[in-house]
Amino acid sequence: MSSSSSSLAPATIVFDLDGTLVDTAPDLVASLNHAVTQAGLAPVGYDDLTHLVGHGAQAMIERTFKLRGKPLSADDLAWQMKEFVAHYHATMPGASTPYPGVLEAMDRLSDAGYRLAVCTNKLEMLARTLLETLGLTARFAAITGGDTFDVRKPHAEHLLATIRLAGGTPARAVMIGDSRNDILVAQNAAIPSIAVPFGYSDVAVETLDPTVVIPHFTELTPDLVERLLAGRA
Repeated sequence: MSSSSSSLAPATIVFDLDGTLVDTAPDLVASLNHAVTQAGLAPVGYDDLTHLVGHGAQAMIERTFKLRGKPLSADDLAWQMKEFVAHYHATMPGASTPYPGVLEAMDRLSDAGYRLAVCTNKLEMLARTLLETLGLTARFAAITGGDTFDVRKPHAEHLLATIRLAGGTPARAVMIGDSRNDILVAQNAAIPSIAVPFGYSDVAVETLDPTVVIPHFTELTPDLVERLLAGRA
């Protein structure tokens, strides 16, 4: 960081998880199919779900039942969620891997004195288990999921509460994500956003009006963060 920025409060860099930090789609779809086939539904593929992969198990289950034209009662949903979570938790990390360059990017940010955090709509228990099995937990000052608070992305308070939990301040924070909820939560919280185009969005991330788009994590640097926070990106 420059000498002028080093005197400022450390920035908090908040990452989405699925489709941003870690490519989890194969394992999420596998656990989904484990659950729905027990209800007599034909399995689905990633193309059937696309943008829902990062929205949590419930959204994927509901979408699959709708695709297959089968009604889904509250009891059915609870059973499906239980089956999904049990299978997914037992098989982590499976084929899920961090995206290329993200570990090096986090090293650069941490070396610059920044706090790192995760804000995901995934259940917090599943998020923590995945990050732990990948050896990433210690990198983050806060990890919050879709059930951590009373609200979830794109509600601003999910992101703002995550930043506070990490010991940061919204005035010195940036959100990084791959899909609509990530960009919306940043906009709702009046925080700059960085979009990555290789995740699970159903539309081009440029159309979501993020502050900036980076094609690869090699571009995630302290200089970029400081330009965003200064409003000069």
